[in-house]
Amino acid sequence: MSRFDMQPDEPILRPEPRESVIELRCQGALLPAIVSLPVQSEQDLGVVVIVGGPQYRVGSHRQFVQLARHLAREGFATLRFDYRGMGDAPGEVLAFDAAREDVRAAVDALRRSVPSVRRVVLWGLCDAASAALMHGTDHADVVGVVLVNPWVRSEATLAAATVKHYYRGRLMQREFWLKMVSGRFDWRASLRSFGANLRATRGAISTPAATGGDYRDTMARGWSCLRGPSLLILSGDDLTAREFTEYTSAQPSWQKLLARTDVRRVELPDADHTFSRREWKAQVERETSRWLHEALCPA
Repeated sequence: MSRFDMQPDEPILRPEPRESVIELRCQGALLPAIVSLPVQSEQDLGVVVIVGGPQYRVGSHRQFVQLARHLAREGFATLRFDYRGMGDAPGEVLAFDAAREDVRAAVDALRRSVPSVRRVVLWGLCDAASAALMHGTDHADVVGVVLVNPWVRSEATLAAATVKHYYRGRLMQREFWLKMVSGRFDWRASLRSFGANLRATRGAISTPAATGGDYRDTMARGWSCLRGPSLLILSGDDLTAREFTEYTSAQPSWQKLLARTDVRRVELPDADHTFSRREWKAQVERETSRWLHEALCPA
């Protein structure tokens, strides 16, 4: 376990949760896993934080450490781990769409290590949110998911989001116009890039993105299998979140999922992809714990 896992990272206002390293075995590999345990008011609901790549159980800006400790203070035992090939875990690097056994092993490990936990929520950022939908929703103990800036990227979705949001944003930036006035703007290269993105976007319109075998189809099927509520958190200043919005708005199957009454959608207009500011991370923590209490542990 990294020494950075154990450093306090915020003022102690309440008793800090205990943390323990547990044994998480998957396909013969021993995966690093840490459980943050509640000090009091323990719930029968636990959380598994799935790591998106390429990063590890601490998370960008220590996000997963802080999230797990916050949730433990709220009474929810929370496990964070490295799946095979990520962080300190052994083995070949796995893509998110190949991590099914790792996700399910983590759910089972949390249940074994914390006997009071009978229900589990999966929490994932970016392609970890995709992995949660693809691999975990049919697990008997999984009762909900938190999806943060889910990954639905393809060449077409990236092009569409870039044309609609990036170029428009650039026109509003002072540095863009300063480069234009100073003559440092390479308009030929920019036009070539814009043209390539525009052609890719037209291809996306003429050819349906969701076809047999597409991982996004698997995500949608996984979400439809979920027997419980969902929390969707989207950053305003994030191309991945923009892609998700653009893609799902054109897919009837996804629109049906997003219209479910048990899906809560939260948008953070100024936040970036990894919530790099403390206030953004704190807002994600609050939204997550509030949803857990209200949707799955009502008084």
